[in-house]
Amino acid sequence: MKVDLNSDLGESFGRYKLGLDEEVMKYITSANVATGWHAGDPLVMRKTVMLAKENGVAVGAHPGYPDLLGFGRRYMKLSKEEARNYLLYQIGALHAFAKAEGLELQHIKPHGALYNALVKEDELARAVIEGIADFDKNLIFVTLSGSRVAEIAEEMGVKVAHEVFADRAYNPDGTLVPRSKPGAVIEDRGGIVERVVSMVKDGGVRTIDGEWVELKVDTICVHGDNPKAVEIAAHVRNALEEEGVKVVPMKEIVR
Repeated sequence: MKVDLNSDLGESFGRYKLGLDEEVMKYITSANVATGWHAGDPLVMRKTVMLAKENGVAVGAHPGYPDLLGFGRRYMKLSKEEARNYLLYQIGALHAFAKAEGLELQHIKPHGALYNALVKEDELARAVIEGIADFDKNLIFVTLSGSRVAEIAEEMGVKVAHEVFADRAYNPDGTLVPRSKPGAVIEDRGGIVERVVSMVKDGGVRTIDGEWVELKVDTICVHGDNPKAVEIAAHVRNALEEEGVKVVPMKEIVR
């Protein structure tokens, strides 16, 4: 049994530092690097790519809405043409830094409000996936496990990594509970570890209402901006390995 651990990194900007990238990077196998629109800048992007290279971590782009002030968590209505080209633009930016460091991009994981919108809007999903395919159809598209957008990507011939979240509560339909609602973000380390092991070994998780929802698990997101990010990442990885689960980059899982 294999699983990938990913984290959203490179989200500092200019003089503002966000996240615990240097420490979290020691425990993950795939890094989602911000591409400058919701967070990150050219210096941060290259530094994050270099850090991933030093730690043997696979690199992917983490594109989002052009929303620095809102950290990409505010919904924006995009035309199909805008969505497709916004993705291509951001992927190209990170690719330049990866190439400069002798690395290839492994995956694309949309950020924040864009990630959530793709689950609900088929036309937007197709446009984003087209933007990915325009660059390289062999890139892995990371999206919410079992979602309609995952089906669309597979129908379009793009590789998909089904993602689950270590520290987020789930609705009965398999979507994430909005951050604005109580209990949406789980902070108890023991509870997070227990949930992750259940997701991987039992193929599902208890929802915020106590119901059981089945999930396909290729990759697990551990948020790098959680105050306990390093502690959580370390304990999640140790728990998985103790259960006999191999933690590997998603390219070794999604083929």
